[in-house]
Amino acid sequence: MAEADFLSGLGQIEHILCVASGKGGVGKSTTAVNLALALARSHRVGVLDADIYGPSIPTLLGVAPGARPEIDGKRMVPIRAHGLQCNSMGFLVDQSTAVVWRAPMIISAFNQILKDTAWEELDYLVVDLPPGTGDIQLSLSQAVRVGGAVIVTTPQNLALLDARRGIEMFRKVSVPVIGVVENMNMHICSQCGHAEAIFGAGAGDRLAEDFGVPVLARPALDPAIREASDRGEPLLVADPGHPSNQAWLDLAHAVAAHCGENAPQPAPTISIA
Repeated sequence: MAEADFLSGLGQIEHILCVASGKGGVGKSTTAVNLALALARSHRVGVLDADIYGPSIPTLLGVAPGARPEIDGKRMVPIRAHGLQCNSMGFLVDQSTAVVWRAPMIISAFNQILKDTAWEELDYLVVDLPPGTGDIQLSLSQAVRVGGAVIVTTPQNLALLDARRGIEMFRKVSVPVIGVVENMNMHICSQCGHAEAIFGAGAGDRLAEDFGVPVLARPALDPAIREASDRGEPLLVADPGHPSNQAWLDLAHAVAAHCGENAPQPAPTISIA
């Protein structure tokens, strides 16, 4: 399919952003949702859940189980939640059913949900990628102009090793890495407010220094974030003035500044040797 034909299905989207991680369990989807909500305070924002195997955006945004996008002609109308346009494989399959697909089926499903969603005009489309450096990441990089990638990690050395691989992958496919989010930076006690770096400290800074990118935000390991996410009402919505939201606002500010200074580049041609 020619690039112009493919992109015609995306509507008017100014910036496409990736939120990625080298491994699962680091809070990538939580970061993607809260980044989108923070940007949506002053921009038109959509969220695409590209995690085919483990879509969690419907739960994080509180979309009712069994909700399905309406069909307009041959295209899916995004579901709206908390002011965001969103689409997810979780809307199209039973979330209790395991998706057991080979790579060609995964790529086909991702490409279809990307181009066949009837996005309205958006300033930002935040794409929540699956963990790792596989088929979806490569397919997205080839198909559209990606404005930048945000890499999510936790302070543990194991997570940082995988985050390094993620940064290297995006650089190989000419997607600019905006920076690193060091999630679960501090544990905040819900009883006394004491902050403790239970996963260690300083690792995100070392990763950022090694690759010459900034640490964009350091969200806390705060029970309030987890509780709000479990309810499908993210903390930015449930309690906009909560101190832990500042990390998401800092992240959105850094991303918007990057997009203002750097126009999205043409989609790269990827060759494998």
